[in-house]
Amino acid sequence: MPTPPTIAIVAGEASGDQLGAGLITAIRARRPDVRFVGVAGPAMRAAGCEAIADAGELAVMGLAEVLRHLPRIARLKRRLERRLLAERPVAYVGIDAPDFNLRVERAMRAAGIRTVHYVCPSIWAWRRGRVRTIAASCDHVLCLLPFEPDFLAEAGVPATFVGHPFADQVAPVTDPGPARRALGITGAPVVALLPGSRLGEVTRLGADFVGAARRLAERYPGIAFAAPLASADVRRVFESQVAAAGAGLDLRLVDGRPREVIAASDVVLAASGTVTLEAMLVGRPLVAAYRFAPLSYHVARLLKLVKVRWFSLPNLLADAPLVPELLQAEATAARLAQEVAALLDAPGRRADIVARFAALHAVLRRDASAMAAEATLRVAGLAPA
Repeated sequence: MPTPPTIAIVAGEASGDQLGAGLITAIRARRPDVRFVGVAGPAMRAAGCEAIADAGELAVMGLAEVLRHLPRIARLKRRLERRLLAERPVAYVGIDAPDFNLRVERAMRAAGIRTVHYVCPSIWAWRRGRVRTIAASCDHVLCLLPFEPDFLAEAGVPATFVGHPFADQVAPVTDPGPARRALGITGAPVVALLPGSRLGEVTRLGADFVGAARRLAERYPGIAFAAPLASADVRRVFESQVAAAGAGLDLRLVDGRPREVIAASDVVLAASGTVTLEAMLVGRPLVAAYRFAPLSYHVARLLKLVKVRWFSLPNLLADAPLVPELLQAEATAARLAQEVAALLDAPGRRADIVARFAALHAVLRRDASAMAAEATLRVAGLAPA
């Protein structure tokens, strides 16, 4: 009996795990004989990936934060490379986690294994010199954003714009009523507070988000807030920040369910990240904020690593300031409240933003998992006749 072809897939954290599960499912629809091994989360394992290690082991971000975990990550890299070089998969797919995956991809490519990188690193935003590493490591890059293939083409890197899986999964929500009833929210207007899914983000931003909510509550009688919290640890930190600010907020804390909380809102206040894309796809105007760890921000400024006008995904896609952005010292409670109030007070502006968001949604809706599967199979030499 012939040995089934094997594709190695390595994902970092929950978003990569979801992308990997969609890719595995789409490949199996075309080539049911393919076997998958790699670094996987629960979604990839459920889709049929044999896990060498858990995707959570790569869920580390920030220049300073990574340093503590370097020995453990280096051990994982050595173990993974030994296993894959022994098994000889037909292709290696690295999903995001570029600092880890590009290094492994380079080793795999040197050994004659075809390599695909899924989610283009943000080289157009910062550390542009990484394009040389990508060129040396990847046979093909699968891009979620439409402007990325042209950027990579300048360095001779083959790439395909596959669209964003969220755009395939998320439909605009015009009526917030059902989500409000499901969450038990009775006040109005409603502001969603999303201070981040990681402890570091919530630690740096959460108190100012709560402070902004208190200022908004003084200005808008009857206003309600809802905050989806990604984990028990995140909830513990955010609850302590709410308690430190004192009573007086109509605030619903929700375990998970960020998309439902966004749908229930009139305006979203969010830590910049994938959640800003979710707000755009659901069709909710938002204010984006971010605050890096001080050392990470200092190093990035010192080395002039950042080369982009915007940091939120809707603004990057539109190349226009549809979303107010507050970075680092600008992200104070007063400024956050001011920007949210400006949106609450301008229904016409909110409608214009939602219309622009709908146009961007259409650009991203391309059946991403299917397109990624077809490109991966071509690179691996497994494309169906």
